[in-house]
Amino acid sequence: MLAVLISGCNTLSHTPVPIDTASLGSQMGRVGVAMTKLPKVDVSLTGASCLLCMAVASAANSTLTTYAQTLPYDDLPKLKDMLAEQLRKKGSNVIIIDEDIDVKALDNVKSETPNAARKNFSPLQKKYNIDRLTVISIGSLGFVRTYSSYFPTSDPKATIEGTGFLVNLATNTYEWFLPVNVTRSADKNWDEPPKFPGLTNAYFQIIELGKDAFLKPFTP
Repeated sequence: MLAVLISGCNTLSHTPVPIDTASLGSQMGRVGVAMTKLPKVDVSLTGASCLLCMAVASAANSTLTTYAQTLPYDDLPKLKDMLAEQLRKKGSNVIIIDEDIDVKALDNVKSETPNAARKNFSPLQKKYNIDRLTVISIGSLGFVRTYSSYFPTSDPKATIEGTGFLVNLATNTYEWFLPVNVTRSADKNWDEPPKFPGLTNAYFQIIELGKDAFLKPFTP
């Protein structure tokens, strides 16, 4: 099985929109907080562009790939609860949405409105009885290693990549949009199969750093 992924393919693309913390509070109406489905923890091999290159790179990293897919999410699934807590501290009326939000299933839209979303989130206003929607979307999680054809150009690094965004469902515009991309190398030697302790430590570090990055705009 090839473990060659395209990093970031599951996340939205938009220029960053900083949150106006003064706007947070009861005046926001009912604020839904949700996450998209978490991706499988995996190894992304970028730059191995031909089919044979991909096969060679995948085989060379197969032990790491097998191990990566056993790693837990830690408390990453609780990130929406942590975000909801911060919004409540600001006085917002928060509704936690239990189910995963499938952004890909939403219709595409084109708009010249500043900060307009490229997906139509408006139908979710009625579905969840909310006025705004805050979403944490993790696009890739695990390890990344760069290649040039058949040859590695970096050691594997732990990585988490995604976006956080807040949509005004009445206008379908972003009131917050934050791309997050955190990578971290093993402190010492990475190539220590079968448990890869150096990379494992880096993996749990990037989960903590990623959570902090998503929550920081909402914390005092």
